[in-house]
Amino acid sequence: MGVVVGALAFTVFLFVSEIIRIDLAAILVLVLLGILSYIPGLSNIADVNHLFDGFASNAVISIIAVMIVGAGLDKTGIMNKVAAVILKHGGSTEARILPIVSGTVGVISSFLQNVGAAALFLPVVSRISARTSIPLSRLLMPMGFCAILGGTMTMVGSSPLILLNDLILTANTGLSLEQQMDTFSLFSVTPVGFALIATGILYFLLLGRWVLPDSSSKFDATSGTGMAEYLQRVYGLKASVFEIDVPEKSPLVGKQLADINFDNNIYIISTFYHGKISMVQILTAEIAAPCRLAIIGKDTAVRKFAEENGLKIRSKLDAFTEEFAPTNAGIAEVVIPPDSKLIGKSPRDLLLRKTYGLSLLAIHRGEETLSHVETEEHAPTAIGLVQFRAGDMLVAHTRWDNLTRLKRDRDFVVVTSDFPQEELRPHKVGWALAFFLVSLSMILFTDVRLSLCLLTGAVGMILTRVLSIDEAYRAVGWNTVFLLACLIPLGQAVQNTGTAEWIAQQMLFILDGWPIWALQAGIAVLATVFSLVMSNVGATVLLVPLAVSIAIAAGGDPAVFALTVAISTSNSFIIPTHQVNALIMGPAGYKVIDFVKSGGIMTILFLVVSLVMLNLVF
Repeated sequence: MGVVVGALAFTVFLFVSEIIRIDLAAILVLVLLGILSYIPGLSNIADVNHLFDGFASNAVISIIAVMIVGAGLDKTGIMNKVAAVILKHGGSTEARILPIVSGTVGVISSFLQNVGAAALFLPVVSRISARTSIPLSRLLMPMGFCAILGGTMTMVGSSPLILLNDLILTANTGLSLEQQMDTFSLFSVTPVGFALIATGILYFLLLGRWVLPDSSSKFDATSGTGMAEYLQRVYGLKASVFEIDVPEKSPLVGKQLADINFDNNIYIISTFYHGKISMVQILTAEIAAPCRLAIIGKDTAVRKFAEENGLKIRSKLDAFTEEFAPTNAGIAEVVIPPDSKLIGKSPRDLLLRKTYGLSLLAIHRGEETLSHVETEEHAPTAIGLVQFRAGDMLVAHTRWDNLTRLKRDRDFVVVTSDFPQEELRPHKVGWALAFFLVSLSMILFTDVRLSLCLLTGAVGMILTRVLSIDEAYRAVGWNTVFLLACLIPLGQAVQNTGTAEWIAQQMLFILDGWPIWALQAGIAVLATVFSLVMSNVGATVLLVPLAVSIAIAAGGDPAVFALTVAISTSNSFIIPTHQVNALIMGPAGYKVIDFVKSGGIMTILFLVVSLVMLNLVF
């Protein structure tokens, strides 16, 4: 027991100090436990024949599977659409996005395992961060914490609550008829869980600026506010994207796009007509109304154009939000090499937009920049008619999937590198949704093991080529897998050596004779501490019988004490040993001290709110 307590202290020290990476620290602890088990008298610390069973545990396999399922959904573009809906209703401010995302994940995790809900929303939050320039570190922790809190909303939201009714029935066999407890129904704990989620959201809304880490984001071609700044800084083009309504009887009807562009120093890049968005492919096409236009140009030029033609400029992008989302499209720089077949041909000759998906904004040639948009040095140029020369740098707006394909074309050299270099597969959305629903149905309506339910969906997506097996491997955060798998033997050592039971008995001895509310609070604190160093299921199995005995001896309600244990084992925010915390740590670049700082206050709030609600409701 002394060795195990020392191992626990050493692990906490490595995590908090971060002398080495925490996944490496977990591997080191696993190795130490294994070696110590060979010392005479310490053989019960860990079973060396099962030392690596954590890698095949239900929790670890579930995390691997849910990462693959999430990547499959993301590959079809569904997560882009979810992000677009959230941004449409939540705007682009942290104060509005945070409660929508966190609340949604909290509700979902009340029926789906919390790590599954967090993993599915990880790509959504990543895209929202890219579009709004809100650091990912300011969104993922609230989302992750609310995913954990959501597990307290229903009796199927977390493993301890699923297990609780069975533990109550087992405890009843040793109790008299008057002392026997009733089991809890599916929504018995919903008021408690709802209060906890609301507390989590309010906590980050009110104190987020102080407790959440902030990471500065460098500019790249995919940043939401970067396009206008980049064009101005590098090429001297003062241009932004505007969405304009063209009424049915507009004087523009019937005019060619090329003429409108040149006459007004603007660039019509996309149209929205009869509910369909089309990137302009042929500049000789004519305007049909009523429609909307996506225009790139100087603010003064676009406003003058709108005023002269009786057009309405929208305050922000609406129909074109998804088309111009920086996770889907952006500014690309492409060079014409000396052996290119395009030399001597103009963009109009090549039908550049239609053939290559490039909406040409400027040609950078030597020391000058040619563009439809007027610059301080140059008058506007009809770049659609300019013949390409070797060494021309084409500055174009394009979808990233088009640019990925263009990298394989020998007539271009793609200079831009900081863009998502993957091709979405929207045609596979049916298969992705089908296997996601199969997994979800198996989780909700069958007794099949969670890891097998999730692996069914993951394998289905791979077999139907929603994503390849190599893409599935890349989707897995192996640092998370090793962190959790290597800590499982430590939790087992705490339980198998009797260390956990000894700690529990010592604390209960100290609390002997205290009022009922203090005993309940002590049980909650004990469950919280145990859930940080061992599995929440193990902590629940160990503490529920003790809690029931204490409640009966003190004249309290044993069912409420048992429920206190099951709910308090979700109070895991201080260190990244919980599956959800381990999942979000890498993508957001969190350090252990970030969890200590934010999770410490959340832990206290959880204890206070849960105890108050348990006593009010029950």
